[in-house]
Amino acid sequence: MTPKILIIGACGQIGSELTLALRDIYGVSQVVASDIRNNNPELAASGPFEILDATNKEQIESCIEEHGITDVYLMAAMLSATAEKYPDKAWNLNMNSLFHILDLARDKKIKKVFWPSSIAVFGPSTPKEHTPQQTIMEPSTVYGISKLAGERWCEYYHKNYGVDVRSIRYPGLISWKTLPGGGTTDYAIDIYHQALEKGSYECFLDEKTTLPMMYMDDAIRATISLMQAESDSVKIRSSYNLAGVSFNPSEIAAVIKKHISGFSISYKPDFRQKIADSWPGSIDDSAARDHWGWESKFDLEAITKDMLSNLRN
Repeated sequence: MTPKILIIGACGQIGSELTLALRDIYGVSQVVASDIRNNNPELAASGPFEILDATNKEQIESCIEEHGITDVYLMAAMLSATAEKYPDKAWNLNMNSLFHILDLARDKKIKKVFWPSSIAVFGPSTPKEHTPQQTIMEPSTVYGISKLAGERWCEYYHKNYGVDVRSIRYPGLISWKTLPGGGTTDYAIDIYHQALEKGSYECFLDEKTTLPMMYMDDAIRATISLMQAESDSVKIRSSYNLAGVSFNPSEIAAVIKKHISGFSISYKPDFRQKIADSWPGSIDDSAARDHWGWESKFDLEAITKDMLSNLRN
């Protein structure tokens, strides 16, 4: 049976590309995009689009009933750096939206849920290298706290109510299609824009701050693969570790210099440095590889070539 999909937060960094990918697979009419406002006219013009507040359960339930939705991808969230400025709003959006969707799945209004977690669930006490699937998780940010709480609730709803919920702990994501959206890892997007526009970049992280990153093409492929996997192969219902490539600002700058002669980078760490310092440098995603066959494709060189090529165009 072909799923009927609702994407909440479709205009965001992941949601915008995920919507188009799912429409390519299942057909335009099968994928309803939604967001609190229409700030992506191209996305709205390419298929069904609804104005939807992720914190309004009545709106969501009405939309699900109207369109006969079976699967919900809850992509709406306030990201790390922005959440530190507005902790109450971040908690309300990140947590209440999840409860609404989990409750609707518990009540059999929908069949399957995707909810994104993040490496922000880890904290200063977490092992920094090859961070394992199951480890110490003591996040120090509002975003991380909300994601860790969300993971526990996802597992709880699966164990106690049979909710088919699936999740990935995304690393930092890099895409040429959307601008930075308030995340600590967003320097790895902005640096490409600034390299082409100015030939230089002032980084808000220290040059040796190594973080796990992933190209958006890999992230979208992983998300869809997990949702298409047989239920029996999805053995973790909190959230799966996912790895792409780890690098620091000086390493990404060195690769950019191969393509843009004269590019320069300077460093002026700000409040986001403390957030980055609390996160791992590399991730062990062997569980995702073993359970549902995950494998990344893009290394830093491939990411840089594709980013610069598309941004130039």
